[in-house]
Amino acid sequence: MSRKPVPVVVLAGFLGSGKTTLLNHLLRQSRGTRIGAVVNDFGAVEIDAMTVAGQVDSMVSLGNGCLCCAVDASELDDYLGRLARPELRIDVIVIEASGLAEPEELIRMILAAENPDIVYGGLVQVVDAAEFDATRARHPETDRHLALADLVVLNKADRADEAGIERTLTSVGELSPGTPVVRTSYGQIDPELLIDRRAVGERVGQLSFDDLRADEEGDHSGHLHAAYESVEFVSSDPMNPRRLMEFLDRRPEGLYRIKGFVHFEVPENEGKFTLHAVGRFLRFYPGAWATGEEHLTQLVLIGSGIDAAALRKELDGCRETAPQDARPESMWGVLRYVDQD
Repeated sequence: MSRKPVPVVVLAGFLGSGKTTLLNHLLRQSRGTRIGAVVNDFGAVEIDAMTVAGQVDSMVSLGNGCLCCAVDASELDDYLGRLARPELRIDVIVIEASGLAEPEELIRMILAAENPDIVYGGLVQVVDAAEFDATRARHPETDRHLALADLVVLNKADRADEAGIERTLTSVGELSPGTPVVRTSYGQIDPELLIDRRAVGERVGQLSFDDLRADEEGDHSGHLHAAYESVEFVSSDPMNPRRLMEFLDRRPEGLYRIKGFVHFEVPENEGKFTLHAVGRFLRFYPGAWATGEEHLTQLVLIGSGIDAAALRKELDGCRETAPQDARPESMWGVLRYVDQD
């Protein structure tokens, strides 16, 4: 079976918003996940505390298994290809957009890339909660960037009063309707909202339920993920594609992340569909079931202020009650979110 493409997440935000701090946090909290970090300046990325294992051109290997590249826009395609080489076993590539190009240009370059080993994974826009109005005044393009965002990180929330945060949330909601917003301080976002961290043991592909199960052992009330809820859904029944798409298209505010596998028992679409959603970004990746693997739908939904029981009830309602009557055209909604070769 061919290797799953490496998702490329674009991390954008104006100078001082905290995106480099957020990237450093992801690198420190990677816990075995191999991250390919693409930046334009090593100086801001804290590699001094990490062992530099080797260097290839401007690609530095960090001691925790992550790699970091210093590039400009003209080199981006080349370095994405290098990072996606199977022998590097990179799980996710994070591009820090500042100094490289406009986020929309980066997105266009990733989508236009003919490399089958990479796939666009969404735009995360970092906003300074304490300086939002001033940033918009200095950088009018802020509005355009927010309109493109799949997930907005409202950083430095500790430096803004609640009234200011509410004004910012209102503005973001007007500029980017329906886009989930995560509040954070010091860039300390839960990595599970953006990347699929490796389990301690071996796993297949990007998804591991062992990550969440391992976290559930012991007292973790002080951990970052304590601010979020995770909902696991497993079904041995196939899913009805139309009902599932209705659920995904109207997923509730506060549901930041959905990941997992979906089983559709639909003619010509009996394979294993990997589902990846960050904010409002959504993609399905068709694949094949391993020999002897049980055909299950397995999903993890991560959010804040979500109603776990209601989500499970809605997903239960997406089960296919009459798979023998399924028609290929019922998959049209799903296939809209499959990258076409």
